[in-house]
Amino acid sequence: MKCFGRNGLEGTKKPNIKSGFPELDKITNGWNNGDLIVIAARPAMGKSAFGMSLLKEIAVKNRIPTAFFSLEMSSNQAINRLRMVLSKVDGAKIKVYDNGYTDTLNEEEKRRLEDAGKQMDIAPIYLDDSPSLSIHELSQQAIRLVSDFQIKLIIVDYLQLMNSGLLFSDRNEEMAYIIRRLKALAKDLNIPIIVFSPVYRRESREEIDGIRPQLRDLRCDAIEQDADMICFIHRPEYYRIYNDINGNDLHGKAEIIVAKNRNGNRGDVLLKFNGGYSSFDNLDE
Repeated sequence: MKCFGRNGLEGTKKPNIKSGFPELDKITNGWNNGDLIVIAARPAMGKSAFGMSLLKEIAVKNRIPTAFFSLEMSSNQAINRLRMVLSKVDGAKIKVYDNGYTDTLNEEEKRRLEDAGKQMDIAPIYLDDSPSLSIHELSQQAIRLVSDFQIKLIIVDYLQLMNSGLLFSDRNEEMAYIIRRLKALAKDLNIPIIVFSPVYRRESREEIDGIRPQLRDLRCDAIEQDADMICFIHRPEYYRIYNDINGNDLHGKAEIIVAKNRNGNRGDVLLKFNGGYSSFDNLDE
């Protein structure tokens, strides 16, 4: 039982975690402790890239202890993706360079790659690449990491690769159970949990507004109901849309759409997206 008297909340309020994208934080006020945040996108929009960009801003730059559960990528793949994001060196060039062709990179690129490695060596990132992780296993790991390493944020990539470890009559019921458990875990640990999720294609929606993802595209009532915040990643140029309705250039731009925010505002912001090194950046960087 908590006391809500005059001094009952003293010391219990922890500051929200900023995403590293100020325009996004103006809408969300950062990631709230105890919240379950779902970040969703259609294929090729950059879900994993956005996850790595969050790691860069939160864990590497601001040294906030973060656990990253990578159910899709191996630990080596995740590490190499983060090297790309930090160094801003094209991933294809890094792969050739790592295979011994050292003249693939110029001296500046080599320096940036070396600096990225040094930053990663001291960053408080705790990476788990266990495939087909159950919600029970993730919960036990999360509790241990918070206790032993004072983890302040958990990122899961991605939701649909998790399992319940139980028998359900259909997958929707199982997903609802996992979502509820994730929300309860965020609340119990009093830290934000960010979970990435795919958005399924709706090819019949061909008008420009229809291409932008909407809550119903999640096809999971439990996500809509239990998530505290739902954001979508949308890259108009993927659909050959190169200007907005006001004529502004959308090349190399990505929208982050805050479609649900139980504790704040909704809205959308533009970020830069570089596909060569799979990075999201602020427009002024």
